[in-house]
Amino acid sequence: MYEQVITIASPIFIILIILELLVGHKRGNSNYHFGDTLNSMSLGMLMQITNVFMKVLLVGIYAWVFHHYAVLELPNTWWVWVAGLLIYDFLYYWLHRCGHEVAVLWAAHVVHHQSECYNLTTALRQTSSGPLLAWIFYLPLAILGVPVEMFVAIGLIDLLYQFWVHTEQIGKLGWFDRVFVSPSNHRVHHATNDIYLDKNYGGILMVWDRLFGTFIEELDEHKVVYGTRSPLRSWNPVKANVEVYQKIITDASYASSWKDKIRIWFKHPGWQPADVAQKNPHAPFVLHRPKFIPDLPVSWKIYCFIQFVLILLILTHFLAVDQTASFAQCALYGVWLAAGLFILGGLTERRPNYLWLESVRLMLTALFVQITGQWFGDFSLPFAVQIAVIVIAMFSLLSLFVLGRDFNQQNKQQKI
Repeated sequence: MYEQVITIASPIFIILIILELLVGHKRGNSNYHFGDTLNSMSLGMLMQITNVFMKVLLVGIYAWVFHHYAVLELPNTWWVWVAGLLIYDFLYYWLHRCGHEVAVLWAAHVVHHQSECYNLTTALRQTSSGPLLAWIFYLPLAILGVPVEMFVAIGLIDLLYQFWVHTEQIGKLGWFDRVFVSPSNHRVHHATNDIYLDKNYGGILMVWDRLFGTFIEELDEHKVVYGTRSPLRSWNPVKANVEVYQKIITDASYASSWKDKIRIWFKHPGWQPADVAQKNPHAPFVLHRPKFIPDLPVSWKIYCFIQFVLILLILTHFLAVDQTASFAQCALYGVWLAAGLFILGGLTERRPNYLWLESVRLMLTALFVQITGQWFGDFSLPFAVQIAVIVIAMFSLLSLFVLGRDFNQQNKQQKI
């Protein structure tokens, strides 16, 4: 169900993203940048890949608790849906709030905040490790007796609602801002400004923030500065997902006390014991800093965009067959997709060593299809499709040669 809804919703997301891009361009305030946009969407795609293997944590554990410990048998009626959505949104508030106040949860959630731009693609920028601990927060719904199918549907409603609030093209909405999550008060949530920090956690309703003292309005005198206080400065989707985990592990390794080695994981993000702060001090926060926008020639943008679209289309097939494919097939397929996104991240940073990695990926793909005539296991390909895959791979390899030549020529000119 989850994969089907996301697959159906994806074209709608893309249409709205294009519409926002056009509106921003017409108004002269578009904040789209090529690398940032591809990175945000790549992280959403990587999340879809990992969810195939992690849904047992969120849905599987929920189902087990529901079948063994549910105290009520709730009917499939409108009031149960409304009550379930309200309770889900309340639990989401606390998951979201803890995601900013507990280091190990921030390590997962930080992915959503790393973009220094704020547009609809930011909504797609999702964590791949979130399900590792997120399931804990929703168990009260299982114990109350909210059926598994209803839980999944309610979760999708809450998630899909949050897509439209990630935009700068919609201003303040009066009374709506005070009751519901809106673009204005969610812009505040993505801010790094001191005055806005750790505010506006709601998913659909702002009621929870008002009740628990975490609500603040967007202020004209304090323009929102997006991103994180420790900027990622990379388009690598894998690095984006492991960045904070690596920092926590590094800090824990410097701690002399075993108690502090554990506390680092559960204290507020960025907390350091005194000895760690001396050995490995964090860089000071600078509010107004240059954005990470590496210079990328048009030829590199065209290549990256074409490969991104191909991977996106192939991802829809992956999500369509994951129920029928074996674990090994899904794992191999998922690794291939993730590798493509990882390499694209390096190419959008214009790193020449990723040209070689991309060449290897393309050659292995072409050889696999030519030798087996299949696509990751039992999915046999018609001969015409096999030829098409090989031709695309060979044409891409030729394009890489041109990109590499242009890169070398430009470096020579800069040295002269």
